[in-house]
Amino acid sequence: MDTVTINNVYTLLQEMNHRLKAIEIEIQELMEEPELRPEYVEKAKKIMKQKPIHIGTVEDFDKRYGLK
Repeated sequence: MDTVTINNVYTLLQEMNHRLKAIEIEIQELMEEPELRPEYVEKAKKIMKQKPIHIGTVEDFDKRYGLK
């Protein structure tokens, strides 16, 4: 049977603490807003420059796109 010393326990606790901090950093990075791909940003800018289409009512929308 192995003898457990205070130094062994302390070393294990330090390793656990280090791993917990690494996990906390990973979680924080995952929770932050992800970066957008440059090609998506360019596509969105082009769409924003387009002239909007006035649809009117929901019925007009359905009629325009053949939904009813």
